[in-house]
Amino acid sequence: MRRHALLWLVLFAAFAATAGLRAAPGEDLSPPEAHNLLAAESIVSDGDVDLADEYGSRAWRHFYGGELVPVAGPRGGRQLEPMGVGFPALIAPAYALGGRLAVELFLAAVSALGFVFGAALGRRLVPDPWATGGALAAGLSPPALIASTTIAPDAVAGAVIAGAALMALSLRERPRVREAFAGAGLVALLPWLALKLVAPGAVVALALWRWLRRRNRALAGFTALEVVLFSLVLFATVNDRLYGGLTPYAVLGPGESATGAHGLGAYLARAPRLAGLWLDPAAGILVWAPFLAMAFVAVGLLVRSRRQRLAVALPGRVDVEVAAGFLIAICATVVVVAAFLAPALGGPWFAGHQLACILPCGGALAAWGTRRFPRAGIALGVLTIAISLWLVATVRVDAGAGVAPPHVPPF
Repeated sequence: MRRHALLWLVLFAAFAATAGLRAAPGEDLSPPEAHNLLAAESIVSDGDVDLADEYGSRAWRHFYGGELVPVAGPRGGRQLEPMGVGFPALIAPAYALGGRLAVELFLAAVSALGFVFGAALGRRLVPDPWATGGALAAGLSPPALIASTTIAPDAVAGAVIAGAALMALSLRERPRVREAFAGAGLVALLPWLALKLVAPGAVVALALWRWLRRRNRALAGFTALEVVLFSLVLFATVNDRLYGGLTPYAVLGPGESATGAHGLGAYLARAPRLAGLWLDPAAGILVWAPFLAMAFVAVGLLVRSRRQRLAVALPGRVDVEVAAGFLIAICATVVVVAAFLAPALGGPWFAGHQLACILPCGGALAAWGTRRFPRAGIALGVLTIAISLWLVATVRVDAGAGVAPPHVPPF
């Protein structure tokens, strides 16, 4: 417990230090962040997500210096936006207590908890100090630092996914109702944070059900899945009444695609973005967090372990293989969704934005790769943290700098 608390304190201090970093020259927030805060303002002041009066009174002026225009047209006399109600409702209490700064500190605290979960996931693969070191290197990477106080659901989603994955692996070892409902409850939160999180949530939900069923706890598994299904039904019902469809994107109107693509051919044409998510100078996560390349080493280690049937000679190896395969499946779903369904890889956010929600899981996998190749992993970890120090110092000192869109890395 003391080890967990120390890791959380270190990461929270690092994340809190990024609060107030300029998103762009002369502006602390990006437009998407300002829209999220405006929705929170509406919940706090009016108790709803109708932004008509907020736009009319320009309620964003005390936290955003630019101009905000509605993302979608009015529906039924209400001005609604497609971010949904989940994330604005989550940050609304912090906003009511202390405005934008309190929201950023709240997000930093939740983000740090996510990497504590990530360290615990890493211990399913390797012992300490590798597991904690992997979580620390991933948490101190530029994408994690910036995402931690970006007013968007990605960093919170990373903590929820990591926590749910940890509950699922705990159930595999020792099936208990408490962990089953905790894991299901975390999965149930994911669609409310962002629709793209349904895919990794489905992976965790299926693992919960399968591992409980195999341990003669099928009733607990079905009951836990009912929590997830109830959340999905409630999510669709609320969206239908507010936005006129199953998702908040229905408010965009008929014929408008939330993904920015129409037809199978347009989606398949996005296949090159599978490489861009990692290596694109403006959006690639490995450009700014080279330590995460060790996660690919973990994929290779898993393939080799299964080909050589190491679990036959080393019985404990099967637990490592299952945990690694589970984390890889979670990460793979997020990568596929980002590559083919995200409207764009770039935008008014920092590189790695699309994959920020799997950074805790990726850090756990990278810890396995680092244990196998310690010199390479440590060198990449040091390089990653050095880039973070350079980025934060540059944005703090240079009044004409911002984190979105990002600078070119210093190498």
